[in-house]
Parts: sequence; structure tokens; C-alpha cells
Amino acid sequence: MKSNIPKVLHRVAGPPMLFFPINVLKTLKAGRVVVVIGFGAEEVRAAFKGECVSFCVQEEQLGTGHAVMVALKELKGFEGDVLILSGDVPLITIETVTALIGLHRKPGRRKASLTLVTTVLEDPNGYGRIVRDDLGDIVRIVEDKDCSPLQKKIREVNAGIYLASAKFLNENIKRIGKNNAQGEYYLPDLVELAVSEGGGIDALVAAEPIEVMGINNRVELARADACMRRRVNETLMLSGVTIVDPEATYIDYGASIGMDTVIHPGASISGDSLIGSRSVIEEGSRIDSSKIGDGVVIRSYSVIESSEVKSKAAIGPFAHLRPGSVVGEGAHIGNFVEIKQSSIGKGSKANHLSYIGDSIVGEDVNIGAGAITCNYDGVEKHQTTIEDGAFIGSDSQLVAPVKVGKGAYVGSGTTVTKDVPPGALVITRSPEKVIEGWVKRKLKGKEKG
Repeated sequence: MKSNIPKVLHRVAGPPMLFFPINVLKTLKAGRVVVVIGFGAEEVRAAFKGECVSFCVQEEQLGTGHAVMVALKELKGFEGDVLILSGDVPLITIETVTALIGLHRKPGRRKASLTLVTTVLEDPNGYGRIVRDDLGDIVRIVEDKDCSPLQKKIREVNAGIYLASAKFLNENIKRIGKNNAQGEYYLPDLVELAVSEGGGIDALVAAEPIEVMGINNRVELARADACMRRRVNETLMLSGVTIVDPEATYIDYGASIGMDTVIHPGASISGDSLIGSRSVIEEGSRIDSSKIGDGVVIRSYSVIESSEVKSKAAIGPFAHLRPGSVVGEGAHIGNFVEIKQSSIGKGSKANHLSYIGDSIVGEDVNIGAGAITCNYDGVEKHQTTIEDGAFIGSDSQLVAPVKVGKGAYVGSGTTVTKDVPPGALVITRSPEKVIEGWVKRKLKGKEKG
């Protein structure tokens, strides 16, 4: 990956790629989940803190077989089947794993010692090849670097997903050697060991090769990301969401969107965002870890971060809701308005060019163009309170801490430094002075010059 970040923490449609195989196991109610970690072990632990998984550290990275040796120590005494997945194969689906388990446990046939997943690739370069005998039975897996010229032509490859009994694994894992080009303990060598003991090998051939694609570089990461986002978008569309151009719409895995919501091209919805029904998200808008109610309109190129917008409100265009903001039902936050850690009451409006920070704004308040709250004194942040029905004139400054009472008026161009009583008018404006003939005299002076 050419990265200081552990590979399994690189993100695929939002979550780190390791999330996806763990999520498959959780969904299938696996009895125990053991994650083998090495490089960046503490970072991986921290990223999955709170998950019902246990970690074991592979101090030396001596191959996939060695990783399983380490994991089996955590499973001492376990007697069931052990499913082995790869942390860098995020596109694996519940359906494929369920089919693998079904094949391994299928009644009425000889039980296989080992069941694995394979797939067929146009270009198998880099993958271990599946070698079958004349009857079509798998007899061994040969890693790419150890392949003969003839074996390199084989297109069926190992996907690195296995299912076997704990008993089989414990009896055979230490018999794996490392007589190969890499000098590592290869887990696929278990196939040859099973065959030598007369044990059967079953294989589930994955129809979609991308599902079992391992990620080893940024090109493959982008390919996996695009595939996962396509899955997310298709699931949403089938549930009743309109996505005008799915290829140009970026929605994270885990986002929830209600029926009859319309999402336009270039929109980005990330984190655990929750969007209600019948809302409209226009082009270029970005919503991150936020809650959007029913019937909301997010106009073009607005940014909403860790905030809440209640039903029937309108945001934007070019509005910015910074973390901790709450916009009430039916409120309007318009062109080039920035809200920071503030609550805006039901039906209130700030339609143009305003900044509202660390504020509590009541219901049915009107905030004129260019009005701002001055919440920072250079050392600390202070709160502004605007009560229900107040009117804040254009180009006003409210210097916090300050309160504007219920139904009060702040005249345009006013700097408010003291509390305004309910129903009062406050105005701090110099008397208007008109000097007649001034322009003509000014221009005449310039002509002489």
C-alpha cells in the first residue's frame, strides 16, 4: 500500500476494510472471532475497540499458515468448524460464506477435510493456482512464485477463504513446511496434506471474482471502493430512494436514507448519516455523520457536519453547518450562511451571508443579511441568545455574551453589546449627514489637477 497506515484500516466506502469480514461473521453469529494482527497492531485494536472480537499478535509475519497457528492458540479447546477469512478481502458477501458452510456440511456426501473458495480470473497473475487431477478433484495449490510455466496458465485461483474442523487444523497446521520461494508457511499447503491422508477437498467457485479480490495497492483499493459504493447505491434504490446518477453519487456503507428521497449527482453522504423520507439532496452537497428529517431540502454545495436538520427545513445553497448545530422544523438557512454549535428554532430564517456561532436562536426569528454573532473574544467562546420572534437587521453584530429578548428589533447596522429587553428596538447608528454639491466640487478639483 506504500502507507504508514495498516492495510486493513484503509477505508472502503467509509469503514476500514477489516470491518466487512468481521461484519459478515457477526451477521452469521459466529461463536468466536479472532483477529490476527501484526504491523500497526495497536492502531487496529483501537479502531475495533468495543467489537466482540479477540486479537492475537503475529510477532513475525511468516505467512498465512503461521497466522493460523497463532490464532489456533486462542481457540484452544474449541471443537467446531473454523472459518478462515482475510482482512484485506472486504467484498466477501454473507451469501458466499453461507454457501461455503452449506457445501462443507452438506448431508449425504463424504465430509471434506477442507472446503475452500476459488474463482476464475482472466489474468491470474499473483494468485495461487488450483491444480486438479483428471477427475477434476483438487490435489494442491501452487503459489504464483512457485508455479511452473504450465501451471501459470491455470486460471482457477485460490481466494484464501477456508473452512475446516478445528481438529483437522490442529493436527495438520504444524506439518506445513516453508520450502518455497518466500520461505513462509503457506496455508494452502493444507490441501496437499489433506489429500495425502485421503481426505476430500471441496471448493465453492465464486461467480464474481471481484468479491474475493484481495487489496494490495491503491488501484485495487479504488476498485473495491467503487464496487462497495455500487452495492450501497443499488440497495438504496431498490428500497425506494432515487439516485439520479449512481456513478457520481458517494454514499457510505451504513448511511440510512428514507423512501422517496432524491439525491442528485456529486452528493456525498458519509459516516452514520440518517436521512428521512421525501427529502432532496442537491448536487455537490456533503453530509457527514448527520441526521436529516423528512421533507428537507439541502440545496447545492452545502456542507453539513455532525449536525441535525429537522423536517421541512431548507439549507443552502452554499451553506455550512459545523458540528453541533441543530436546525429546527421549517427553518431556512440560506446562501453562504455558516452555523456553528448553535440551535435554530422552528420557522426561523437566516437567508443570506450570516454567521451564527455558539448561539440559541428561538422560533420565528428573522436574521438579516450580513448579521453575525461575535462569539469569540480572543480567549474564550461566549453564547448569544435570540428569543422567539426577534428581528435582527442586516449587517448587525451581536457581541456575546448577549441576549435579544422576545419580539425585540435590532436595527440594521447595529452593534449590540448589552441585553435587549423583549419588544424593544435597539439601534446604534450615527446620524446621517448629507453634503449637497460635494461630488461636483470633488470632480472639479480633480479636473484642475
